[in-house]
Amino acid sequence: MKLLAFAASNSKKSINKLLVTYAASLVDGAAVEVLDLNDYELPLYSEDREKEIGHPELARTFMAKMAASDAVMISFAEHNGSYSAAYKNLFDWSSRMGKKVFQDKPMVLLATSPGARGGASVLAAATSSVPFFAGHVKASLAIPSFYENFDVERGMLRNEELNSKLIEAVNQLQERQLQELAPV
Repeated sequence: MKLLAFAASNSKKSINKLLVTYAASLVDGAAVEVLDLNDYELPLYSEDREKEIGHPELARTFMAKMAASDAVMISFAEHNGSYSAAYKNLFDWSSRMGKKVFQDKPMVLLATSPGARGGASVLAAATSSVPFFAGHVKASLAIPSFYENFDVERGMLRNEELNSKLIEAVNQLQERQLQELAPV
C-alpha cells in the first residue's frame, strides 16, 4: 500500500507532523511518503489570480501525489478553531482542478494540540467535509494534550489508551486493503 501522509500545517516544529509520521509508521507494510506543506507554498488563492496564472505546478504536483497513493492520512493543526491557512490555501487551489480532491482514497484523519480538546473542532470540520471531496473517512481521532501524551524524543504516543485507539484507527486502512486483496 502506498500511503500519503501529511500534517495540515506549515510549522517547522509541527506537532501534527510528529503525530502523522508516527501514525503512518504503524501501518504494516506501507510505503509511506510524508509530505511537508512548506514544499507546497502557493500564492493566496483568488479567482482573479487563477485567471492570471492558471493552476500552479505545486498544486498539480500535490494532486499527482494524491493520485499515486492508495490511502491518505492527514493530521490537522487547529488555528482559531479551523484549518491552518497553509492547508486551506493548498486545498483551495487543488479543488479548482476538480472537486474530487481526495480521489476516492480511504483516509484516516487526525488532529492534536497542546490543549485538552486536541484539535477536535478542526477534526470535526474535516471529517464532515472530506466526503464531499471524494475522501472516504475510515477513522478519525483527536489526541489531546500533545506534550503530556506524546514522547517527542522517542517519536511515539506514551499514553497507552490513546495509542490503542490510534492503532485501531490506522488498522481501518489495512482492513480495507485486506478486503480488496481477498479472493471473491
